[in-house]
Amino acid sequence: MKYYFSKTIAESFDNAIQKVTEALKAEGFGILTEIDIKATLKKKLDVDFYNYKILGACNPPFAYKALLAEDKIGVMLPCNVIVQEKVAGQVEVSAVDPAASMQAIENEELADIATEIRARLQKVIEQL
Repeated sequence: MKYYFSKTIAESFDNAIQKVTEALKAEGFGILTEIDIKATLKKKLDVDFYNYKILGACNPPFAYKALLAEDKIGVMLPCNVIVQEKVAGQVEVSAVDPAASMQAIENEELADIATEIRARLQKVIEQL
């Protein structure tokens, strides 16, 4: 099973970040964290890297349900979405497949939640 969904769009990097953020919001997600890999690698290792950001997306009602179903699920939250631009104007957006990451946890209630979140993240990627 593939552990992510992905799509490449013809956009500037900044526009892609904005589109992804808006698409996530439309599906009930907010961005809890934003990690700029390019800036971090430059600062920590003094290396140049292409545009790459990790967006930590969270859908609070589903996160709450997941935490009630499995108190250690926080180690897998939030749902990460990456936006990367290896070639100017061609931005790949990828989202974690929560159903794939939840396979290791034997909890039917959690599996149902992961299935719903999977559908929402797939919709985000498809609509870009």
